[in-house]
Amino acid sequence: MFRSHTCGELRLADSGKVVTLAGWVQRLRKMGGMTFVDIRDRYGITQLVFNTEVNAELCELANHLGREYVIQAKGMVSERSSKNVNILTGEIEIIVSELNILNAAQTPPFTIEDNTDGGDDLRMKYRYLDLRRTTVRKNLELRHRMTMEVRRYLDSKGFLEVETPMLIGSTPEGARDFVVPLRMNPGQFYALPQSPQTLKQLLMVSGFDRYFQIVKCFRDEDLRADRQPEFIQIDCEMSFVEQEDIIQMFEGMAKHLFKELRGVELTEPFQRMPWADAMKYYGSDKPDLRFGMKFVELMDVLKGYGFSVFDNAAYIGGICAEGAAHYTRKQLAQLTEFVKRPQIGAKGMVYARIEADGNVKSSVDKFYSQEVLQQMKEAFDAKPGDLILILSGDDVMKTRKQLCELRLEMGNQLGLRDKNKFACLWVVDFPMFEWSEEEGRLMAMHHPFTHPKDEDIPLLDTNPAAVRADAYDMVVNGVEVGGGSIRIHDSALQEKMFEILGFTPEKAQEQFGFLMNAFKFGAPPHGGLAYGLDRWVSLFAGLDSIRDCIAFPKNNSGRDVMLDAPGILDQKQLDELNLVVQIKKEER
Repeated sequence: MFRSHTCGELRLADSGKVVTLAGWVQRLRKMGGMTFVDIRDRYGITQLVFNTEVNAELCELANHLGREYVIQAKGMVSERSSKNVNILTGEIEIIVSELNILNAAQTPPFTIEDNTDGGDDLRMKYRYLDLRRTTVRKNLELRHRMTMEVRRYLDSKGFLEVETPMLIGSTPEGARDFVVPLRMNPGQFYALPQSPQTLKQLLMVSGFDRYFQIVKCFRDEDLRADRQPEFIQIDCEMSFVEQEDIIQMFEGMAKHLFKELRGVELTEPFQRMPWADAMKYYGSDKPDLRFGMKFVELMDVLKGYGFSVFDNAAYIGGICAEGAAHYTRKQLAQLTEFVKRPQIGAKGMVYARIEADGNVKSSVDKFYSQEVLQQMKEAFDAKPGDLILILSGDDVMKTRKQLCELRLEMGNQLGLRDKNKFACLWVVDFPMFEWSEEEGRLMAMHHPFTHPKDEDIPLLDTNPAAVRADAYDMVVNGVEVGGGSIRIHDSALQEKMFEILGFTPEKAQEQFGFLMNAFKFGAPPHGGLAYGLDRWVSLFAGLDSIRDCIAFPKNNSGRDVMLDAPGILDQKQLDELNLVVQIKKEER
């Protein structure tokens, strides 16, 4: 056998045992006539000891080992004289009597340590080496444990795990599809699923009642830290339920995961916040509630005093950063430059300090009396030592989103976004539709199968933009970890929805006829939710990017730099698929 124990298993109680270990060389140290080798596997690290006086030939062989050599060592477990409290095996070492080099290794392109010297691109190119690092491995172990706990919880609640196909038809709503050309059907294409949405609804029509799947999904969209072109959903659907049933079920699952994986017991119900309030007070449909700085609107306080920036604005709002009045002019100038960045787009920022005597000192003092500034201070309930930051603009929603970015930046600068603190809430009562400038029509904010609130259904004929959806998102620390809705189960209502979204009856039948026809055979009321597994794991692991909890992720350009994909197909493959590739020239 290659090994009798793992490299993280042996303890002081094993002293005197003759054992065989196998793994990779982590590091090698020479001290006089002694050589110490740390051997590593997935389970831990154990120190091997070689002594020239005991076996000079064996010690010489050990001296020629390099980092990442794969070795096998046999020897006796002995108490270590200089103990290492940082590792679980730190009280013992192995006095080696036999050493076999199973595979020599080239010097790795970066050090395989928790604090590596490898940059992102280099580590992604050699991801199989990066995965050897303990920090990365622990993320994947957490991911494994999470999937096991999800299955355990949902199984206990009567859910069935059902697989749905990866090759489906293309759908026009949502993000762009990844498409798959076919040799057997020239000119026709499969699409990779953005989610199993219609398929899980069909499972409800089939009477499965409670379904789940930990499923790969694909979306061709711009990437960022919490997005990948392929990602994993914990996809769930239930029959004969209302919104409250689903919220209770999956809040329960979230609390189960927190307890089992993070040791955090959440006993209180998650806060619920209407979408309109989230946008009004935080400028985001996924507000981070680990800290305050709730927006205060100042139109009635600051408008009409001759400061044209405010007098001509459609929205004036601000935040109050407690205890931040110490910010210097340089720091405030940096904040102003932050909000003026192109990706945020504010034209400037006004600030006001609350002095120790309670007076307000602002960057627009010449336009406002102390009396008006005191009214502003009262609007925030600000105290001496606080700092007020104000933005304005001619577009209410856009300015609130800019203020949201400023709020999050202040949260970062003041250390208020503690990754070991968790603020959970449900955002509810989303708008049913949103206007798309690109399409020139109303689009479904979630998807076209979302059920409108019963009391808003009459508005579908008179004012569809005012209709609210039976939709809900779970937000943790400013991250949308999951979302879902009650679905439409009535064919007539679904047809009305397609009509509002601009589908002709023929187009709706072509795209979704299979679903509408299925409803005619008796569809139960149903609804569901999908969690983002990658986001959950990164949240629990305290990561800034979901890439670090995915075994083989893509970079921000959607490329797999390890496999050098995507790539070009050779002409023979293109001919078999009846494809002609034409690259558009970039517009100059």
